[in-house]
Amino acid sequence: MNAPFSIPATEIVAGESPVRIGGIGTALPPHRLDQREVESAAGPILRDSLPDFDRLARSFASAGIDTRYSVAPLDWFARPGGWHERMTLFRQGAGTLFLEAAAAALAEASLRPEDVDCVVTVSTTGIVTPSLDAQVLEALGLRRDVTRVPVFGLGCAGGVSGLSIARRMAASHPGSNVLLVAVEACTLSFRRDNPRKADMIATMLFGDGAAAVCLSTAASGAVLGAGVEFTWPATLEIMGWDIQDDGLGVVFDRSIPAFLEQHLAEAVETSLLRLALYRSQITRFVCHPGGAKVIRSLELALTLPRGALDHERSVLRRYGNMSSPTVLFVLREVLREAPRGCLLLTALGPGFTAALLPVHADG
Repeated sequence: MNAPFSIPATEIVAGESPVRIGGIGTALPPHRLDQREVESAAGPILRDSLPDFDRLARSFASAGIDTRYSVAPLDWFARPGGWHERMTLFRQGAGTLFLEAAAAALAEASLRPEDVDCVVTVSTTGIVTPSLDAQVLEALGLRRDVTRVPVFGLGCAGGVSGLSIARRMAASHPGSNVLLVAVEACTLSFRRDNPRKADMIATMLFGDGAAAVCLSTAASGAVLGAGVEFTWPATLEIMGWDIQDDGLGVVFDRSIPAFLEQHLAEAVETSLLRLALYRSQITRFVCHPGGAKVIRSLELALTLPRGALDHERSVLRRYGNMSSPTVLFVLREVLREAPRGCLLLTALGPGFTAALLPVHADG
């Protein structure tokens, strides 16, 4: 096993107040996509341009998904537009999701928008400038002196890495209120022209959504530890975007499940050393459910019983893979059961990178 990094990642100094979760909110766009309806609609659109469509389409039934939600109606995918149309839909749809998720998290934390001192925004599925936090500042009611931290490019790992960034902001300013918002419109990456197998997988898996978390040293919920990341060498081509004229083409290497089974355990053990934690102290892994095969590979890699990641499967079944917000949907479900002990959030993203963050729950 690789030696631990020399720089301590716990970032806990004597007398530092713990950063706690005050509230978690989620939001979904208005268009509900039934998996069977998506499969039926995909045939006439993709069959002629994707020779293996009929063979690949068998995976719709085994993807572990019943429903997803989209910022665009189902009929939009028969005639998806270019960059301008997609980014207009992103700005409008993701902006609404941002507002709804943030409002829900603030309400649960008993905070007003003007109480927020810093907002960390994580998104990788659209580009708007000024960034989304600025787009919604007035509508949400944030102060004009609020600190804005927009983060792009973390992909599915963004929920965990973003939470780690927000935790650092809260720890560095005790008593301040930090709002994290992870918002994605993955479905807008759909490509009708020259689709590849990876695009077909995205068509089966992707959904849109947002999750928001309020953090503060003054809150009373679960305590966040410091987050860590582990990036494997020579893995840039495993996951990401292939930027084309018609939008963002997804990059999913077919080796991801097998790669996790072979290499994830070592990354987790190395990260736990950095966090000064033993594997035996982890009462539950809280994972990003990238897909049904990925969930099973996570269970195998982490030597968990089959079915142990029940909330992950439930979130995937109801909402699909929403990229960065998905693991926060899972965290919300797990915390509702009032668990005790150390939870370990894990998510995988472009890099190829594993992001991990301990959450200490006291029931």
